[in-house]
Amino acid sequence: MSIQLVTVVALALVFLIATVLPVHMGALAFVAAFVIGTAFAGESTDDIVSGFPGDLFVILVGVTLLFAIAKGNGTVDRLVHLVVRAVGGRIALIPWVMFVVTAALTAVGAVVPAAVAIIAPIGMGFARRYAINPLLMGLLIINGASAGGFSPISIFGSIVNGVVARDNLPSDPGLLFASSFAFNLVLSVVVFFLFGGRELIRRTSAAKTRMAAAAALAPTGSPAGTTITGEPAPSGGDEPEERLPLTRDHVFTLIGLAALAVGALAFKLDVGFTALTVATVLSLVSPGSAKTAIGEVAWPTVLLICGIVTFVSLMERVGTIDWLGNLVTRIGAPLLAAILICAIGAVVSAFASTTGILGALIPLAVPFLLAGEVGAVSMIIALAISSSVVDSSPFSTSGALVVANAPAGQNDNVFRGLMVWGFSMCLIAPVATWLLFILPGWG
Repeated sequence: MSIQLVTVVALALVFLIATVLPVHMGALAFVAAFVIGTAFAGESTDDIVSGFPGDLFVILVGVTLLFAIAKGNGTVDRLVHLVVRAVGGRIALIPWVMFVVTAALTAVGAVVPAAVAIIAPIGMGFARRYAINPLLMGLLIINGASAGGFSPISIFGSIVNGVVARDNLPSDPGLLFASSFAFNLVLSVVVFFLFGGRELIRRTSAAKTRMAAAAALAPTGSPAGTTITGEPAPSGGDEPEERLPLTRDHVFTLIGLAALAVGALAFKLDVGFTALTVATVLSLVSPGSAKTAIGEVAWPTVLLICGIVTFVSLMERVGTIDWLGNLVTRIGAPLLAAILICAIGAVVSAFASTTGILGALIPLAVPFLLAGEVGAVSMIIALAISSSVVDSSPFSTSGALVVANAPAGQNDNVFRGLMVWGFSMCLIAPVATWLLFILPGWG
């Protein structure tokens, strides 16, 4: 049995054993990487540890620690109040605001994990306070990041268009961006109604009815925005949006969050280290508000994600990904090969870097595309979408950030939900993009 096949079987066993037995999947993945790396691949422990995702570890710890401090001192609640007022209390619009903001950030050049790292903790704050399904909130944030991720000036878009240009393949950057945005928008509509959107619309309508009734009963001359008792009127949620005082800790935390956003988006600073720096400064400025924050870091999630990614890195080093790609390119049926390449991109990207997959699979498919039997533009669009919508997997950086910032006590449910959704996208996205783009024979 080849080492490549051994790693594929081992990954399947990791999932199977962790599903049926009370064994932590991350710890099991580390053990599998150690056993296979030393016994089959001839690697040293240094080689195995080289696959540890240090950048992902720092992002998860830094961001969750920073927002644990922000949540503990009430800053997140302040942000929640401000956004709810901005949308007029229409709770059903809040997930869509998160979608649009995240899409705008990635469209203008933000790295997808950076945008999700900034928006996910805030979005999960809304989910906690207003009983919004965290899967709905998390998926709209992730889909928003993917929707904007293929603009001509974005990171994903630049990578794909650069690889295509370098290999002298036909390209259409505008069509790639429009197709990705439309696909993720439609997918988000499905998510919205599948995970509680109707209930949010109903709650918003009921709140409007209560406000209208209160306005009708209010005596002439009552101040606008007050009830008959003189209290602030509800803004559309299930409770009044009282005005909260802005404290010293709130001000420092908001400055820190702004510094994280500016540093990551404008100056391309590392998100994880920047978040850790801001969290450390806030801990020094206000030790009381940061005292319990370290316990709020989602350590089980960190172990899980880092273990799986370390094992997938071993698979990449021993050539499993190239091995699978080469097997596909030998298939005589072009349309079948095309959908299999998209499926490989989706499955691998669910565990590894989408950026790396986009940079690796397109060159791998160049000989196949140059044959002209499948349109290069349509194939690249299908591969790009298939490899990016699976960022909802909890083993990707975006999915991991959503799990880590889920409301207290719901991390496991969010993890399972994202795993089911992400793996379903590994099947649905390649088939859907094949039907929409490849089969009609675009470009």
